[in-house]
Amino acid sequence: QVQLVESGGGLVQAGGSLRLSCAASGLTFGSYAMGWYRQAPGKERELVAVISSGDTLYYVHSVKGRFTISRDNAKNTVYLQMNSLSFEDTAVYYCAAGSTVVVVTRSPDYWGQGTQVTVSS
Repeated sequence: QVQLVESGGGLVQAGGSLRLSCAASGLTFGSYAMGWYRQAPGKERELVAVISSGDTLYYVHSVKGRFTISRDNAKNTVYLQMNSLSFEDTAVYYCAAGSTVVVVTRSPDYWGQGTQVTVSS
């Protein structure tokens, strides 16, 4: 049974930082592309960042230069370091896994339950 468990969300002031973690189990983590999505109230879920099994990175334009996705295959964990947070980054953040980059960006194989990030202005 595959599980993706996010942690690290919370309340932070604008300009602050948070690091999200997603611990994976039940899959061959190193062979999966991993992604972070977010969904703000009243908006559709959007892809934020992706890291391939070969460490190729992708970021949505709005977070480039502020967010960093990384992975530790020894710990079966993917991270999202978020700096210079703004009110517009407030959302539930979801971890996702896909057998390929195309899969994780279009229709992930697995989802986490989400973690709330709230940025106060």
